[in-house]
Amino acid sequence: MSLLAVMVAVVTAALAAIHLYWGFGGIWPGTDQKSCARAVAGFKGVDRMPPLAASFAVALALFAVALLPLALAGLIVLPLPAWLTRIAGVAAALVFVGRGVAGFTPAWRRLTPEMPFARNDRLYYSPLCLAIGAGLLLLALQGSAA
Repeated sequence: MSLLAVMVAVVTAALAAIHLYWGFGGIWPGTDQKSCARAVAGFKGVDRMPPLAASFAVALALFAVALLPLALAGLIVLPLPAWLTRIAGVAAALVFVGRGVAGFTPAWRRLTPEMPFARNDRLYYSPLCLAIGAGLLLLALQGSAA
């Protein structure tokens, strides 16, 4: 379980760092604001990245979630009761699983049709969300959360 916890934590922290990068004006994987927004946001007609505050809020949430698998595996201690850490782990898992499943629905595709986001979402983003969610759920249900 420790290896799974570290893997989920590292991936989630990396996602948080990427959101910080975008918040500070980074344009990868695009070449400008519009191409980056079309690659990572994908909403119909998008021509710029989300505002600084939105990127930072997502980054903060992802950094917080990155601590959960480590706590659930007993590798770190959070200033929360074990039961609350487990509930937070299950809640975060459900958010990731929900986002992962949404990426394969027609409604989500209508909302986010821009390329290359639509293709990347089916191939990478949604499966990654499902994997993170599954890892968090497994850790929350079996971890020590001591």
